[in-house]
Formats: sequence, C-alpha cells, structure tokens
Amino acid sequence: MSPEMSRKIDAVLEKIKDPESGLPVAQLSLVRRVRYSEKEKRLYIFTDAYRHLPHCVTCAAIAETIIATIVRDVTAEFQKEFPDLAIEFV
Repeated sequence: MSPEMSRKIDAVLEKIKDPESGLPVAQLSLVRRVRYSEKEKRLYIFTDAYRHLPHCVTCAAIAETIIATIVRDVTAEFQKEFPDLAIEFV
C-alpha cells in the first residue's frame, strides 16, 4: 500500500469517534488493520470489537448497539473518502 493511501486511511480512522467515549476509533484499536486491494478495488477492514463483548446479556446488547454505530460510521466515512472502492468488514 502506498504511503499516501496509508495516510488517507489513518485520517479517516482519526475522524470517526466512539459514541461512548468521544475518542477516535484509531486510538481505541477497534479497527485492527485495513487492507487495500487495488486489483479488486476493495478495502478490507479487520475489527476486534466483538471479541470484547461483556458477559451480561443487557450489557452485551448495549455494546452491540454501540459497535453497530461505529461500523456504520466507519463504512460511511470510508465510502466518502474512497467512493470507488467496496468496503468489506472481516
């Protein structure tokens, strides 16, 4: 991946805020890595959010709602920055 593409990806991850803490997603390590396939015109976004769900059923439901919001925001921001690429969560 080119340095310019890496900078753009990092900038997108800095823009997206966790709705609970207000911190950028990049600081929270919710996105482990992003892989860019120029040939497939696709961004693969690897997350680690679901592995840390609480054991309490109610708490897990709240956490899943927050994660869904973050995934929605990540998708929207990446689509704005890279409109010609498909976004896939892995």
